[in-house]
Amino acid sequence: MAKRVTTLYIRDTAINLLVMKGRQVEKWASSPLEPGLVTQGLIVDEARVADEVRQLFKREKVSMEKVIIASSGHDSLYRIITLPDLPEAILPEAVRREAKRTIPTPLEEVYLSYQRLPTEMGEGRVFLSSFPRNPTDALVRTLRQAGIRPYIMDLAPLALCRIPNEPKAIIVNARLDHLDVIVIADRLPQVIRRLSLPSEAESLEEKLPFIAEEFNRTVAFYNSSHMENPLDSTVPVFVCGDLVEAPETWQSVVGKSGYSVSALPSPVEPPEGFDPNEFMVNIGLAFKELLSEKEEANFSLVNFNALPESYLPEHFSILRVIAPVGIVIGIGLIILGVILIQGNRSEIGALRSQLTATQSSVAQLQKETATLRTQIKPIEAIANELNTRAVTMERGRASIYLDLREIKTLAPEAVELSSINHQGNSITVKGTASNVGLIYRYARDLRDSPRFPKVWVTRVEESGPWSFEFSLTK
Repeated sequence: MAKRVTTLYIRDTAINLLVMKGRQVEKWASSPLEPGLVTQGLIVDEARVADEVRQLFKREKVSMEKVIIASSGHDSLYRIITLPDLPEAILPEAVRREAKRTIPTPLEEVYLSYQRLPTEMGEGRVFLSSFPRNPTDALVRTLRQAGIRPYIMDLAPLALCRIPNEPKAIIVNARLDHLDVIVIADRLPQVIRRLSLPSEAESLEEKLPFIAEEFNRTVAFYNSSHMENPLDSTVPVFVCGDLVEAPETWQSVVGKSGYSVSALPSPVEPPEGFDPNEFMVNIGLAFKELLSEKEEANFSLVNFNALPESYLPEHFSILRVIAPVGIVIGIGLIILGVILIQGNRSEIGALRSQLTATQSSVAQLQKETATLRTQIKPIEAIANELNTRAVTMERGRASIYLDLREIKTLAPEAVELSSINHQGNSITVKGTASNVGLIYRYARDLRDSPRFPKVWVTRVEESGPWSFEFSLTK
């Protein structure tokens, strides 16, 4: 019998519910949300959203048991990290240490989820994601108020990665409030960028320059670190979300790169009246359970349960069954031991001698272990200090990146930047412009930016085109 899977995705503007039986869509429904109830994936009014969810399930007569949910993925980070081929028992601590080193956000503010990846012998690759605690906690609290106790959670961008049956592809998911640009290679999400779109741009057409810029930036970032196998024009680009309704805009997103662009194809046969584009995340959630690991296809290899451990439902424990059996076996062994002892008293003395020798060896090993621990302590202190420095450097790098992006983004088209010198909290910007008015407008825009509280125009000269120099402080 085909398996039935229920999925739920709460977007900023709507609640999407999808029930699939095997690969067939059985039920679907969408309930719009008033503006402000959910903002950038954070549920602001948990009581009202919980009521909307409860009414949706009641109206569609869908069971609230075993629901797979999606978190928005806002402010989430994704890494493919390399570790030694470690045993399962120590892998969590190793992943946490690596996350502390590579993720700029303090670990107490995020949840971590990870999955081992197929790799060569001797090393281990792990797909790691971090996502903020506050939106996740609010989502689970809201669903519990509605009467739902989710048992599997995924991040929306990872659910989208499960849609294309391609080993290499680019997904551009554009909504009026956010944008996802995802690069998939070797059946793995290699780059995932999810960011909010400018609120002052109200229509999709107004947001197209920003979407195109982020697309080009993501492709350039991937290609810079994969020069041996870059994203060439043979890689398909799939669009979903609001872009699907405007095919005339697709070419402006990819520019003159030569990529072929098409709507993200649905991996399920849509019944009459079903718009798969509106439920792509839900379909990706359903495929967490419906895709077989042995299936000969090119779907994403990443498939872990991102639901934090504290929210996981209590499962049936095999220990509850085997414990009584173990007690019975133990009693039987004791009885057998008594019989053996009574029948083999002559062997007890020899066993006691062996025990004494073993205890002596254990004592010696304990002394050696204590010595080793004493030697390891200063090394651990150095490692912790190096970790702290690495995290500080990563945060500084992220801050510099945001500064540079803001400086470049605010520059008018007729302004060319010749150099940007970043030293601590001081930044020097040099460039040229076709007229002096553009220079002072650019200075005002920088001054209005929250990243640069002080902006000085230190030099303006007419030398062919006008040249200028700004001094910025953070």
